[in-house]
Amino acid sequence: MTIMDKILILDFGSQVTQLIARRVREAGVYCEIQPFNRTDEQVHAYNPKGVILSGGPCSTLDKDSPRAPQAVFDLGVPVMAICYGQQTSCLQLGGKVEGGHAREFGKATIEIKRPSALFDGVWTKDSKPQVWMSHGDRVTQLPEGFSVAATSEGAPFAIATNEKRRIYTTMFHPEVVHTPDGAKLLSNFVHKICGCGSDWSMAAFRATEIEKIRKQVGKGKVICGLSGGVDSAVAAVLIHEAIGDQLTCIFVDTGMMREGEGQQVVDLFRQHYNIPLVHVDAGERFLTALQGVSDPEKKRKIIGGLFIDVFDAEAHKIQDVAFLAQGTLYPDVIESVSFTGGPSVTIKSHHNVGGLPERMKLKLVEPLRELFKDEVRVLGRELGLPQSFVGRHPFPGPGLASRVLGEIAPDRLAILRQADVVYLDEIRKAGLYDEIWQAFAVLLPVRTVGVMGDGRSYDYVLALRAVTSVDGMTAEAYPFQHEFLARCATRIINEVRGINRVTYDVTSKPPGTIEWE
Repeated sequence: MTIMDKILILDFGSQVTQLIARRVREAGVYCEIQPFNRTDEQVHAYNPKGVILSGGPCSTLDKDSPRAPQAVFDLGVPVMAICYGQQTSCLQLGGKVEGGHAREFGKATIEIKRPSALFDGVWTKDSKPQVWMSHGDRVTQLPEGFSVAATSEGAPFAIATNEKRRIYTTMFHPEVVHTPDGAKLLSNFVHKICGCGSDWSMAAFRATEIEKIRKQVGKGKVICGLSGGVDSAVAAVLIHEAIGDQLTCIFVDTGMMREGEGQQVVDLFRQHYNIPLVHVDAGERFLTALQGVSDPEKKRKIIGGLFIDVFDAEAHKIQDVAFLAQGTLYPDVIESVSFTGGPSVTIKSHHNVGGLPERMKLKLVEPLRELFKDEVRVLGRELGLPQSFVGRHPFPGPGLASRVLGEIAPDRLAILRQADVVYLDEIRKAGLYDEIWQAFAVLLPVRTVGVMGDGRSYDYVLALRAVTSVDGMTAEAYPFQHEFLARCATRIINEVRGINRVTYDVTSKPPGTIEWE
């Protein structure tokens, strides 16, 4: 099945561009984020039914600031331009933008001045909805054919449209939750204005991706590196459905897995799916390589480099391999590539997004590259993976090495594993596991003096962390009740030798934060 209706999102570097894609897909329409500097030919070749221009950190008044491809305005398809997108659209079409006016950051109220197809059925004339603003410059003169549809205190052109050309511009961000009706505006744009059907579903994606995998691979052999996590497992099962035993999976067990997870991976692939699997127990090699290393970034690089070495050695034992499969996701792509050339060019150092060591000479197969984390879980269920596996909390590439702060040692890994088991057991007993996106324990490189019974102890401090999220791009600390945390702390201190103090980490991840577990 081929997905016909597509929306093209051109990214000008906004930290919330991915949320535009989320809202469009939630409306049942397929979309892709691409950099703003697509050529006219590339925009035409994509053949979108509509184009959305994102916000961005630049000022249109700066020399060499980004501009949209002219094809966006020549295609004849509807255009929605958000924040920076509004400003560059107005400039490119003959309007004016100025700085030095009152800035607006955060919640604002707009006043609807006239009807528009964009908010048909959502807002009426004289409505005063809440929106989320984030701008310093503002449009001061509209291009010919445009008129004002809404104003705010700091933006006289909060919404400006050319209904005849079907160009809709907003100074605010409809994609964020702080614009309560924003998802409805985006739904109006893709359905009522662009005429897209709701043909984006996981069943459609599955069928389309299987077709693409078969076309790309042909009769070639594929190897897939299993990390033990959900992403690589779903990628492997999808590829196996497409090409069968042309796929061989290699599971490099680094010794940094959670309790029992290595065996779960082996059982799932060998017994449940009967997928050819090479299991490499390399725990001792990784521990030796990490000896004496405390810096977290050095740990990542050591683990990543050794993983590739071990994987490469096993791959060479398989004859005539031409392709390597990876569980790369859309957040990996977005966070590892800067569309505007800024400092986020390489953010997620533990992801091998977009390339491999040249010596491997393999072509990439990345069937999940267009999916968000929660969409991968939906696909996993579509493929028949057990909920106990699909619903597991995410696990970082370096494994427990990123959760044992300071030097890695077998005894410290053992302490963390035991504590993690108790913590997750309490979360499951409380019926909270599926409410939480990710929960885990962190062993701190700190030892404290305490009194346990009639004796003194000198043991480690353990931190507990839990966050809620939908797609892994933003997160908030989970608000546990005090009684729950007290129960966890009591069990961990009683059952895990080596810990005498437990604390809860309430760190959250706002949009744009560059690293997370």
